[in-house]
Parts: sequence; C-alpha cells; structure tokens
Amino acid sequence: MLDIKFIRENTKTVKDSILKRGMKVDVDKLLVLDSKKRKLGQEIESISAQKNKANKEIATSKDKKKIISKMRAIDKRGDKLKAQYKKIVWDFNKLLYTIPNVIAKDVPTGRDEGDNKIIKTVGTTPKFSFPIKDHLELGEKLDIIDIKRAAKVSGSRFNYFKGKLVILELALTRYTIDVLGDQKIISKIAKKAGVSDKIFTPVIPPVMIKPDVYRKMARLNDDDIDERYYLEKDDLYLIGSAEHTLGPMHMDETINEKELPIRYVGVSLSFRREAGSYGKDTRGILRVHQFSKVEMETLTTKENSLKEQNFIIALQEYLVSSLKIPYRVVMISSGDMGIPDFRQVDIECWIPSQNKYRETHTADLMTDYQARRLNTRVKRKDKTEFVHMNDATAFAMSRTPIAIMENFQQKDGSIKIPTVLHKYTGFKEIN
Repeated sequence: MLDIKFIRENTKTVKDSILKRGMKVDVDKLLVLDSKKRKLGQEIESISAQKNKANKEIATSKDKKKIISKMRAIDKRGDKLKAQYKKIVWDFNKLLYTIPNVIAKDVPTGRDEGDNKIIKTVGTTPKFSFPIKDHLELGEKLDIIDIKRAAKVSGSRFNYFKGKLVILELALTRYTIDVLGDQKIISKIAKKAGVSDKIFTPVIPPVMIKPDVYRKMARLNDDDIDERYYLEKDDLYLIGSAEHTLGPMHMDETINEKELPIRYVGVSLSFRREAGSYGKDTRGILRVHQFSKVEMETLTTKENSLKEQNFIIALQEYLVSSLKIPYRVVMISSGDMGIPDFRQVDIECWIPSQNKYRETHTADLMTDYQARRLNTRVKRKDKTEFVHMNDATAFAMSRTPIAIMENFQQKDGSIKIPTVLHKYTGFKEIN
C-alpha cells in the first residue's frame, strides 16, 4: 500500500495514476477518513492524559468521590471515541488497500494490452518448409501431452506431461537454478546493470497461503479473488505463482542493509482458475489451471530497485536467448498493470502456430508497496525504512515448452532440444 503521508503530500500524482489505470478510487474520501482518524486519535490521547492526571490527584485529594466521578465521565467519553475510532480505522484501511501503486514515468498510458509498447525484438522467426503443427498436435503424436485423459480425471484445462516432456521440464528447472547460481554469469550481467553480483538462493516455497498474507501481497482483492482456488475448510488459498509465498518470507522482519539484496529463485506449482478467460486459449496447454513455474523474487533498497528490475529483465533475456527462441520485450501500459506494480515489463516469445508473440515472462517492480503491508524493513545507518521488492518469471513450464516444441519442430514431427539443455536432458530431440 502507499504511505498515507505520501498520499496527503502527492494527492494529484496518486489521482493521476489511478486515472491512467482506468480505475475509480475515492482518494478524497480516504483523506477525510484520515483527518477524522488523526483527530480522534488525538482526543483519545488527551483523555488518556486526563486519566493519568486524575489517578495522581486521587492519592492526595480529600474529595476522592468527585475525582472518581470525573474519571467515570472521562472513561465513558473515551469508550465512545474508541468505538468511533475503531470503525473509522476499519473504513480507512479498507479504502487504503484499494489505492494502487503510483506509476513510473516511462510506463505508457493506455487502457489495456493493446497500448503496450514494444521495446525491442530479438531473433529471427523460423521459416518452415513444411506445414507446421501446433504444440498439442505435436505432443499427442509424440505421446508426451495427454489432454483427453486429464479431462476425464480433473476436467478441462488440465493435462498430463509424459515421457521426455517431463525430462525437458526438469531440465529447464535445473538449468535456470544453475544459471541464477552461477557467479560468473550473475557478475557479468550485474556489472552492466550496476547492481550487486549476489547469486540467487533456490527455494521450494509453500503452495498454500493465508488470506491475510495474500492480501498483504496485494494479490487477493475484489478484481482477482475469482482467479484463486480457496480451500474453505483450511481457510487457505492455493498460490498462483511462487512469488506469492516467497515475498512474505521476511514479513514483520527488519533486515540489516548488509544482507541486501536478498535474491530467491522459487520452484513451485501454480494454480489459476482462469475465471476471466472463458473461451480464450482453450486448445492445448497455453492457459491451464495447474502448471510448474520457476520464479525470481528479490528484496533491495529503494535506490537500487529500478536497477534491480533491469538486471532481472537482462537475466530473463539471457535465459530465453540461450534457448534460441525469438522474443520481444514489451513495456506494459498503465491499464494493463497489476495494482501493486510501479513498472511492469514482459517478454513475449514467438509461437509459430499462432503466428504471433505470446507473453511468457513478466518482471514486476513493486517499490515498497508490498513491503509496507508486510512490514518488511531494512535497517540502515541513519534510519529504518521499507524494502523494495521485485518479482519476475524465470520460466513457466506451460508456455516455455510450447515455444520450444513449436519453434524447433521438424518435418518428421520430432522436436529438437535447445543445445544448452542437452546435458540436463541426456537427449537432443524428442521423437
């Protein structure tokens, strides 16, 4: 969430960001509630001071009954004010949580994905001398994807990975962990970005999260609650990505500045109901309810957070380009970003069967928006402040296999494996 002091002092900036996102949030009402909350808080403190004074007077006063009567009146008024204060604080916090993050200056203003800005395109799209197949046709012929049996067992938008496709997924996972843990690679990319060369720590996080923690991560609100799987009996949600439980790891902690940046690479299952995608991408495994994902999460100081995002994007490009998949880098528009995002950059890989690029990677800079809710701070020489947080996709194990299968398909229906993965798979093609 945003600091209320920041909102008071930068009301126009906050309102402009909301307008650019195409949202409607009553900032003026929030400021009225803030004023009432502060005023009531001062009155409650004044009553507390009066009670302390009366308690001292009682010990020496000859007319104790008069003071006790006065204290009862003060208590009664105090109880009334506390009840009012509690209600206002509830309304204030509820409204404050709906205020989105402000937007970086280089974010293009727009309503939706149609207004996203292409930053650059890398690689040449493949030319085929034969009629191409999409990933599902390839997968079914090679017996490595089974949609039909998954539908019988679990319903639509589920799948079985089989045989060499399972090995490919595990290879991608291990390759990513090795790259993000390779000091030479990290140092080279970090030097260009102007950030620390600290490597990433691998983590397998929980795939279930408490509702209040999910809200603190700004990933559970009225707009996306239908996207989440809720386990009512346990009062837990299934996560939609590893960063949902990586981000809160240091909740209610104060980290020494020397420990930053903290960098994690998380490996987990991800669960999404795809409630808002009815009729979209129903064929194959492009948009499914369950998939594996390798995700990056970092905690930094505020002056390094933008450079950290650029460093992460460079890592994403390194990973994708090492697979020799054509891609483009896209700056996401104001209307297409999530509520906690200050700045979002996507990578889209070429999908031959669709004759277009599709989003495979996201890099989100949250500034201190999540950390303020999570109460994750950094202790510096002269002050304590909230950390800044970034999260980003390393590889999603639904869309990345699609890109590999389709871009490297052969005339005979086999699939070449990217060279960097050979030592992890133990084979050079799926046939």
